[in-house]
Amino acid sequence: MRQPDYSRRVVVTGLGVVSPVGNDTQTAWNNLLNGVSGLGVISKFDSSPYPTHVSGEVHDFDASLWMDAKAIRRSESAMWYGVSAAKQAITDAGLEISDENREDIGVIFGSGAGGQQLMIDNWHLLQDKGPRSVAPTFIANGLVDSTSGMIAIETGAIGHNMCIVTACSTGTNCVGEAAELIRRGDVHTVIAGSTEMPLLEVAHAGFGNMRGLGSPRAEGEPLADTSRPFDRTRNGFVLGEGAGGLILEDLELAMARGAHIYAEVVGYGSTADGHDMVQPIERGSGSARAMKIALERRGVPADEVDVINPHGTSTPVGDNREAEAIWTVFGERASASKQSLLVSATKSMTGHMMGAAGAFEAFATVMTVAEQTVPGTINYREFDPACDLWVTTETIERPVRFALSNNIGLGGHNGAIIFKRWGGR
Repeated sequence: MRQPDYSRRVVVTGLGVVSPVGNDTQTAWNNLLNGVSGLGVISKFDSSPYPTHVSGEVHDFDASLWMDAKAIRRSESAMWYGVSAAKQAITDAGLEISDENREDIGVIFGSGAGGQQLMIDNWHLLQDKGPRSVAPTFIANGLVDSTSGMIAIETGAIGHNMCIVTACSTGTNCVGEAAELIRRGDVHTVIAGSTEMPLLEVAHAGFGNMRGLGSPRAEGEPLADTSRPFDRTRNGFVLGEGAGGLILEDLELAMARGAHIYAEVVGYGSTADGHDMVQPIERGSGSARAMKIALERRGVPADEVDVINPHGTSTPVGDNREAEAIWTVFGERASASKQSLLVSATKSMTGHMMGAAGAFEAFATVMTVAEQTVPGTINYREFDPACDLWVTTETIERPVRFALSNNIGLGGHNGAIIFKRWGGR
């Protein structure tokens, strides 16, 4: 183990995704740039008893490409997605895990709720067929940390291993803490990210009763219109599923092995509202503090942040509070009239992937910096004075020096992470 060095630089060298807009990075990125929605009619259960019928589902995913048949039978899709995203990122990074380096490669991979489908399936077995029908393997494979454990098993990475759980901020916290882990000296490389499969009927019912789920703005509008962050007519979010994986490395080691570098991780902040289990605190002050900490951690000038990928779930109160938080941190630069600080709300296409959201959006933010291209926000038509932000509706090519990804979780968890364009040293 190396000594802590908080001047140590950390870079992103690999990416992987499973999502409603694609199950590999190139497909997902192209769909984000082209404004292709991944939202559609729920197919995982009969939604006819409910007023909302839209979700962001993963399609055409083959778990057998990533795990063996026995492991697949014992687990469920939250784990499959996470293992796939992690392995994609490893391949993308050209990272070879061997006996010589495996103790220096860690895993920080989270989930908001883990394998709930396994719990539900085994509850039905218990009720229908009795105690002996319950699978002896379901507990180990359905825990919130099961995916981080399986990634270590599947890849051989046996350094520091942890599952961080902060609801909808999970992915952001996993990536941010992975960077701090490298600076602390515990490992030199981390497989970071998060996964989620929340498309369960009981979750749909619960979020519906919470009055959190959205619907199209008018009768006859397509279901894909439902997620419209910061739009004046927004009325709730859409549940989505998937995973995101990133390889974070010590800059010096990445350069020594000739790795392709997408971006540098230059800021990370995490706070709590201490206010309410559902609603964010007044003026989004907890989220504002997380963004300020991310800026201050390594001295990123606020006026050089060119893009924010926001939490932006399309809820009336949540988007309002986040807009207020952005104004608190960036001032009048945030105003739509200034056209200075772009907001790229990719949940308009993916829905809210819950615990996986932060990891997928870290991917989108890294690609924004790497490609100097900002995906547009679809479904944004009506300006809301209470959310006075420059929400881009078209994909824009423009210089991006720093980009910030922001997420806010149930329970008052806030996370923000900043990526810098890699220009070589």
